Amino acid sequence: MDEMQHEAGSDAADAFGGRQAQAFPTLTADEIMRLARFGATQTFGAGEALYRAGETGHGLVILQRGSVTISHADPSGVRTQIASQTVGTFLGEIAQISGRPSLVDATADDDVQALVIAPDRLRALLIAEAEIGERIMRALILRRVNLLRSSIGGPIILGTAGDGRILRLEGFLARNGHPHQRLDPADDSGAAALIERFELCEGELPIVICPGGQILRNPTETELARCLGIGGTIDETRTYDVVIVGAGPAGLAASVYAASEGLSVLMLDCRSFGGQAGASARIENYLGFPTGISGMALMARAKNQSEKFGVESAIPEEAVVLASGADPAEELSLLLAGGHRVRSRAVIVATGARYRRLDLPEMDRFEETSIHYWASPLEATLCKDENVVLVGGGNSAGQAIVYLAAHAARVVVLVRGRDLSAGMSSYLVERIAALPNVEVRPGSRLTALEGTGDALDAVRWHETDMDAETRYSTRHVFLFIGAEPRTEWLATSGIRMDAKGFVMTGGDLRPAMPPLQTSRGGVFAIGDVRSGSTKRVAAAVGEGAQAVAALHTFLKDQSAGPSVIAASNQVRQG
Repeated sequence: MDEMQHEAGSDAADAFGGRQAQAFPTLTADEIMRLARFGATQTFGAGEALYRAGETGHGLVILQRGSVTISHADPSGVRTQIASQTVGTFLGEIAQISGRPSLVDATADDDVQALVIAPDRLRALLIAEAEIGERIMRALILRRVNLLRSSIGGPIILGTAGDGRILRLEGFLARNGHPHQRLDPADDSGAAALIERFELCEGELPIVICPGGQILRNPTETELARCLGIGGTIDETRTYDVVIVGAGPAGLAASVYAASEGLSVLMLDCRSFGGQAGASARIENYLGFPTGISGMALMARAKNQSEKFGVESAIPEEAVVLASGADPAEELSLLLAGGHRVRSRAVIVATGARYRRLDLPEMDRFEETSIHYWASPLEATLCKDENVVLVGGGNSAGQAIVYLAAHAARVVVLVRGRDLSAGMSSYLVERIAALPNVEVRPGSRLTALEGTGDALDAVRWHETDMDAETRYSTRHVFLFIGAEPRTEWLATSGIRMDAKGFVMTGGDLRPAMPPLQTSRGGVFAIGDVRSGSTKRVAAAVGEGAQAVAALHTFLKDQSAGPSVIAASNQVRQG
């Protein structure tokens, strides 16, 4: 690397935790020759842009001659140099695998010759050239992580930290692995300058300034995703082998196994990838991670893996109706909230469950600012050195308690049972018992929320043993009280559900019915949304893999024709 690279690399070494060499590897001339069949050579003149922030579809760029500066310009026009790349290095980060918009600019310092590998060919490279592909994949992931840590390349959100609308937008971007900055006009001169430059009014906050200069006023998550180009596109003319509805651990596992076996896959989710697992501060009982791993880190690896195998995803995009014709061989169709219609030979339902809310009249008033359903670094920052209340006694609650205890002054835990052991793994119970700033109140039920405006001041709970009510001052309440299945979109589909609304499959329908098969041919259900499922990440992943085996059998029967399907269904149904 030249002097400029060393300078940038010095900062990068800190940002990458000493993994700079892995983030910026140099390919040999022989390796570049091996990869030449995947791309095409292009030339660029000095000062010419190889790509700009916001542009899509450029893929991987391997430098064969010359040098390139990687930089980023904020909405005020201030440009920051990130790195300089020379011969043998390659440009890009994980967004290039799926053809998503670039987050930075790449400009030729002099005459440049480069091997440009389009996203679809890049995915082929990662699979065909396993050793080189592994190094490239690791580098692309590390670079995205650095952009996230440095808040480079994403939108700027103008607003105050305690605003529930800000929390909603920041949470959405964080769970979708997209960098962003938040500036508070009250104490940040840069925010005030942006408001003046774009002739904005503080009364319109929150305001989002996208990298391309577009201004959004209190946008929905879908509007923000479209502005950033992270939502994916829907090809209504195409019939997929399978559409997977839900991008939690079950849906991600199914997508990886299906795509790696050559099936065309579209994955949908109405919010973000990762599901409830992605909100877990630390998962310690997942096979292969003896020191534990955060739910988001585990789910991000799965999402990257799905993109490597060519899974198409549209997030956020909500399925609202599942329909099909009377002929069992006829393709299924999904109507989406945005008006699009998707066609598929099969559907895997992995919509999981939504967090259960308390039946209190004040919930709506405080939900955006003070009621939280997950414990992430964002929430940890909000409640740093404060007293918080957590309601719940399952494993998710236990993981959140341990995580929050490292940040909050005190964590009061309300559980309806006699103790935590009834619904929580023993290792979590023991760890919580050793935390000096955690107080468990058994036999307790939250009864009231108090505050001014949308700011919570205190809560009240009733303790069965003392038959008394306690008032406790706090600004933050965390709810981990279970979840309800996301199956309302299946109401008119003819798919059978149990009394609680979970999808029935396999033997619960008929003795000879294949596991994970619903009452509709070609529709399978996996993970938390399935009746009788084990509510664990590992179980969801296992069902995702199992569903693909069942899917292959169905698609094989479907290809054989309607008569075979009818005969097969008759045998399976007894």
